[in-house]
Amino acid sequence: MPDWNWRHEAATACGAIARRHGWKLVLLFAGVLLPMWAFMELADEVHEAETIPFDEPLLRFAQAVAHDGFDRVFLFFSQIGYAWGVVPVDIALVVGLAAFRRWRDAAFAAISTGGSALLNIATKQLFARDRPTLWESIAPETSYSFPSGHAMGSMTLALVLVLLAWPTRARWWVAAAMAVFVAMVGLSRVYLGVHYPSDILAGWAAAAIWTVGAHLLVHRGAAPGARS
Repeated sequence: MPDWNWRHEAATACGAIARRHGWKLVLLFAGVLLPMWAFMELADEVHEAETIPFDEPLLRFAQAVAHDGFDRVFLFFSQIGYAWGVVPVDIALVVGLAAFRRWRDAAFAAISTGGSALLNIATKQLFARDRPTLWESIAPETSYSFPSGHAMGSMTLALVLVLLAWPTRARWWVAAAMAVFVAMVGLSRVYLGVHYPSDILAGWAAAAIWTVGAHLLVHRGAAPGARS
């Protein structure tokens, strides 16, 4: 009987924790722990200068399907994926949230977007991975490759918008739009031959770790997107 009571009390306590903090546990697992595992696996391969099996075949495929129409599409997404799209929207979002006195949301957006950019710069210097050189790109880059700044920036913005929109009816529309946007930005960098696919995956993973971590820290007990 005492053993049964102990198990029953433990189960009850676990159930209470799940009911009270369920969404945070899901965010922690899906948004931090899984991406952290993925990033560490990729980072270890890059650090050891190992060949990642899917990198070159996917780049070769991108080169094989290239034509003028795809050039225009992917150049557009590459341009709006950072300096001409993501960065201005990041700034406007923080300013707009602050203007409406949503201070906690503004802090979350600022920490997520600004911190993601700084983290990307530092990580690139740490790993110092050279860009792919399989062909001469129509949009060449000179900085280091791992992880992709475009992938990190677009994913960070997407997650910020989804988390802010989560309590509204627009959440699934925002999530769907951001899924397409993030995927196209990532594909554009591989298509242009300036990133390995592993750079893109690492950028997405790093963005998820940072952004979800920032949300859990800044909002703490509040549900995703709760007004503050």
